[in-house]
Amino acid sequence: MNIKAITEGFSVAEQLSVADVEALAAQGVRSLICNRPDGEGEDQPSYAHIEAAAQEQGMLVRHIPVVSGQISDQDVKQFTEAMAGLPRPIVAYCRTGTRSINLWALGQGSKGRSTAEIMAIGKQAGYDLSDAVARLAAAKPGAGQSRHFEVVIVGAGAGGISTAASLLKRKPGLQIALIDSAQKHYYQPGWTMVGGGIFKARDTEREMASLIPKGVQWLQNAVESFAPQNNNVTLDDGSTVSYDRLVVACGIKLNWKGVEGLEETLGENGVTSNYRFDLAPYTWKLVRGLRSGKAVFTQPPMPIKCAGAPQKALYLSGDHWYRNDRLKHIDIEFYNAGAVLFGVKEYVPALMKYIEKYAATLKFNHRLTKVDGEKKTAWFERSDAEGNKDIVSTEFDMLHVCPPQQAPDIIRNSELADSAGWVDVDQSTLRHKRFANIWSLGDVMNAPNAKTAAAARKQAPIVAYNMLSDMGLTKGLAHYDGYGSCPLTVERGKIVLAEFGYGGKLLPSFPSWLLEGTQPTRLAWVLKKDLLPPVYWNGMLKGREWLVKPQASEE
Repeated sequence: MNIKAITEGFSVAEQLSVADVEALAAQGVRSLICNRPDGEGEDQPSYAHIEAAAQEQGMLVRHIPVVSGQISDQDVKQFTEAMAGLPRPIVAYCRTGTRSINLWALGQGSKGRSTAEIMAIGKQAGYDLSDAVARLAAAKPGAGQSRHFEVVIVGAGAGGISTAASLLKRKPGLQIALIDSAQKHYYQPGWTMVGGGIFKARDTEREMASLIPKGVQWLQNAVESFAPQNNNVTLDDGSTVSYDRLVVACGIKLNWKGVEGLEETLGENGVTSNYRFDLAPYTWKLVRGLRSGKAVFTQPPMPIKCAGAPQKALYLSGDHWYRNDRLKHIDIEFYNAGAVLFGVKEYVPALMKYIEKYAATLKFNHRLTKVDGEKKTAWFERSDAEGNKDIVSTEFDMLHVCPPQQAPDIIRNSELADSAGWVDVDQSTLRHKRFANIWSLGDVMNAPNAKTAAAARKQAPIVAYNMLSDMGLTKGLAHYDGYGSCPLTVERGKIVLAEFGYGGKLLPSFPSWLLEGTQPTRLAWVLKKDLLPPVYWNGMLKGREWLVKPQASEE
């Protein structure tokens, strides 16, 4: 019996036997859906036999027979209604499970579930749902409509907008489409400061329409699928957009579901995260309100957006409690799935002084797996040096969570992805390794650099330059050295400005006599608090390449 879980309470299976029905009943399955017509195979038990066995076990069963390759809209309707009306857990079956999961996929798509998510769920279970996805796209209002642009950019975050602006600075009039359904744009590096009571959340938010570069056509859609071999993408309205060249800059997925119970308690019960615009103010509320107890901060496995952000939350919280003479009544614990405090060793000594100042206990090799907000308890998978694992728990009064992160579903299930799901690029030129007219930047691609806004700021002009070089409009190639910056806010008024590239090589922007990056400085604080926000809004997103103008080499 080959049962594959699809969603909570729903699985699909290959042809069941009477014995399988009895076994499923013993496992707690309450309903069956048969999608196979009688008589398809000589060894196939009849539906009547399956029905009798199910009824004997107190299970409900429905017969919605479908001829392979001939699923009708009426079949989908009946299947969806059966799914809604039958008690769970439900197992649907046919010869291989393929018809059953395609019926489910078509029903989910008709109810608005994204095709990227449907494809991801199918892939995880071992099924290719591309035919169902294509059918869903063909049924949408924009199906059959097509537009063409010289350059298509997927994602209007920091990397996407900056690349569009840099392209237009070099070649005005270039036909560019920027695809993103978001109506708001956020300065995400500011959320840690919001959680520390330094910035207001509203100062990190702007209308997307106000930031789209003049001359760029903004398509307010989500991409449903990529067809790099055909040089086009399909949008969520069913229309297609073709291109001469493509830039993929659609960011990273915060996998809140990756921790059991986390979504249900975020924003209450003392559980918060600076990784969300609406929750960063709650972090500051918790910090101000906590006078005694235990504060727990977590960091998941790499890669994550801004690797220093989880401990920045710790430092700013600890600093507030230190300044208000509460620290002696508050226990701080930092649970890190990794084995070190920070990946570039030169910055660790300065950070350790603040860990000691705030009397924080470091728990390495601990990955958050479950949260119960009402019981104020968190569980972690602990690993030792030999690879042995066990589960430990801790109570908390405040819990700051950095969620596990991964490439967006639409990327992980596309031809653009490497084996880990990220866009597969050459780490120097940021050009795709297999599709020569595609580039990528920002959090979504697989170059081994820190995923920070500063990295995207350096990458955008390089992508723009190299794309125009491919058009024959510039000479040579620009190369990315892996630069990223992580201003580690260790206290209100001081920052350790970590700047580094590939392999952890230090890449300071300022001479050491002006700003010693491995030590906490007031100047770095001024840079982070007062200078970087306007540089972001008025420089980076406008194509002004201050300190990041690429230097090309002939090749």
